[in-house]
Amino acid sequence: MTIGVGGKTAEQALASLSNMMEGATPIGKDEHLQRIAKAQAFMRAQGIAAIYINAGSNLLYFTGTRWHPSERMVGAILPAQGELEYIAPAFEESTLLDFMLVKGNVNGWDEHESPYQLFIATLARMGVAPDAARPPRVGICESAAFFIYDGIRPLAEGYALENARAVTAHCRTRKSAAEIALMQRAKDMTLAVHVATASMLREGITTVEVEEFIARAHRKVGASGSYFVIVLFGEATAYPHGVSYVQTLKQSDMVLIDTGCKVHNYISDITRTYVYGEPTARQRGVWNSEKKAQAAAFAAARLGVPCQEVDFAARRALEEDGYGPGYKLPGLPHRTGHGIGLDVHEWPYLVGGDATPLDVGMCFSNEPMICIPGEFGIRHEDHFHMTAGGPKWFTEPAHSIDDPFGLNR
Repeated sequence: MTIGVGGKTAEQALASLSNMMEGATPIGKDEHLQRIAKAQAFMRAQGIAAIYINAGSNLLYFTGTRWHPSERMVGAILPAQGELEYIAPAFEESTLLDFMLVKGNVNGWDEHESPYQLFIATLARMGVAPDAARPPRVGICESAAFFIYDGIRPLAEGYALENARAVTAHCRTRKSAAEIALMQRAKDMTLAVHVATASMLREGITTVEVEEFIARAHRKVGASGSYFVIVLFGEATAYPHGVSYVQTLKQSDMVLIDTGCKVHNYISDITRTYVYGEPTARQRGVWNSEKKAQAAAFAAARLGVPCQEVDFAARRALEEDGYGPGYKLPGLPHRTGHGIGLDVHEWPYLVGGDATPLDVGMCFSNEPMICIPGEFGIRHEDHFHMTAGGPKWFTEPAHSIDDPFGLNR
């Protein structure tokens, strides 16, 4: 039997966990102000006059203001120089003020009025006036719904609208020490949940029962629950993001569990794949090829190297073992990794075509999954962050197919 897989009841597995949130400190106002200053310095250097930051993770990142995007325009206007201001429905002003960490003037619009006209008027009042001869560059948040851009565009004569991603990604892709500490805590918590979950598996358990346990386990370690969870058994493990039907665990099934939680808004995302029972020679060979590809990707992650080179390294390792080439199956049908932070998938990406140079503070998943339709799939997913000395794992990769969590090392 695979070491650490099975042998405990759900209650025994839960009892092995404890709250891990002690000392986890949320991002404070001072860091949010530093982020704003960094963005403004970059905007001035690039000749960008202002950006609109929409409700969601970008607004949270820069201002500490948690607000879910909806059909009403809510966000902030950040000029290259001067104070940030908000725009929101007038009836939401009191609530918005309550949620603000970085304070700012709220420009309110009544329900029958146009928030887009208010946005243009506010820009001009803030010193970003239209100019037909030399239109000031105004970035629109890349996460804003199309209707917001579509509402602004006809009114923006004298402005040059563009994607604000150049600014938001410049700031968000390079994590601070405080951000990395929160991500480390979240990943430590989820890895502990993985260990507990493996220990309570039994023949006949369903994927739904395992998902419910994982949510309970995340709460036991101090999270509000699972941010997401994918549990797959047997042939269903060949589908990266799951299937529509419930599975029941059988002897010799491959088990794939992908899950994560949030710690003060920062996300974990870890996948473990192992066998319930004794691995076959076929399972062992594919599992080791996956580990080899993950290691090759990590080895290729060096400062200044384009992100796509990490993906290429993983694919070369897989092709050496007969997978692919490229995205062909059996093999790796998706990118090797994604950035992570306030969103589970962030720029930049470890994929062909992304030439972003790896830089200190960037954080990525490393998950060059092998999918074999009709048989099974294996995904080892851990994350690393770039340091001055190169890549550093948040969580150590799976140890071996016989002892995936390294319990008998």
